[in-house]
Amino acid sequence: MQLEQYISDLLYRYDCVTVPEFGSFLTQRQSAQVHDSTNAFYAPTKSLAFNEQIQTNDGLLARYIADVEKISFETALQNLSKHVKSLRSYLSEGKTLNFENIGDLVYNQEGKIEFSPSYHINYLTDAFGLSQFVSPAITRDVIQPKEEVITEEAIEKVIPITETIEERNSKPYLKYAAVAVIALGISGLGFNNYLNTVNQHNQIAQEEANTKLDSQIQEATFVINNPLPAITLQVNKQSGQYHIVAGAFREEKNSDKKVAQLQDEGFKARKIGKNRHGLHQVAYASYTSREDAFEALNTIRAEQNKDAWLLIKAID
Repeated sequence: MQLEQYISDLLYRYDCVTVPEFGSFLTQRQSAQVHDSTNAFYAPTKSLAFNEQIQTNDGLLARYIADVEKISFETALQNLSKHVKSLRSYLSEGKTLNFENIGDLVYNQEGKIEFSPSYHINYLTDAFGLSQFVSPAITRDVIQPKEEVITEEAIEKVIPITETIEERNSKPYLKYAAVAVIALGISGLGFNNYLNTVNQHNQIAQEEANTKLDSQIQEATFVINNPLPAITLQVNKQSGQYHIVAGAFREEKNSDKKVAQLQDEGFKARKIGKNRHGLHQVAYASYTSREDAFEALNTIRAEQNKDAWLLIKAID
């Protein structure tokens, strides 16, 4: 049964597609987005989610299967129920269930289904034909303020002079004072322009110096007069794609403590990398044989940790 194809077909038309006795795939519309750093524009889309709590049969999926496969509704329900049982058996073995163009499902440590959606298909029909694109950044010119010319009339507006023309002519030193004020104003503007020019020069010179320094660092070579002799270490590396997981830790130091504890207890424990949630996983041991792995898993569950589980994934 091509269950994932049937679900994918219905997600274009419905916001909820329920698989009886398994869970429901839900969609929610998201508006168009713009990435701040890359200037990439993304079309509106439907985001995918999975809810294991919604398992009540609404008849939508079974009715669609019956129409496509030309069978009765009751037969479609029976086939669907058998297929769901095989899916749960597959997940209980620690495997990841991949629904093409929908996403991946896997059991977590609590025995609940975790869903990682796929982004290959946009189920929003309104956005058909729209794809992402990158727009060049918009540059804006900075307009420099115009320099103001201070005139004698402007000075009189700021500092009113109540003397008559005759009195002003009888005091020639006022004329020189006005000229001095104008000169000081013009020299102040010139000094500000000079400071701006100096700052720009310093900035350009600093950027050139940084560029030269980076170039020199990249071209630099280091010579060791007395190189140390080479040392050859023999390391026995564990391998295998069947890993018995003891736990997952957010802090790496806690995973190191767990590895040390298990090794003291006689296990060939090690870290096997991060999972999709960024947690550091620790394994009791890794095996190349499926039979050996399940035998060891049953022993560990009976004697050590009933929550231990088997991860089937090639790490090495």
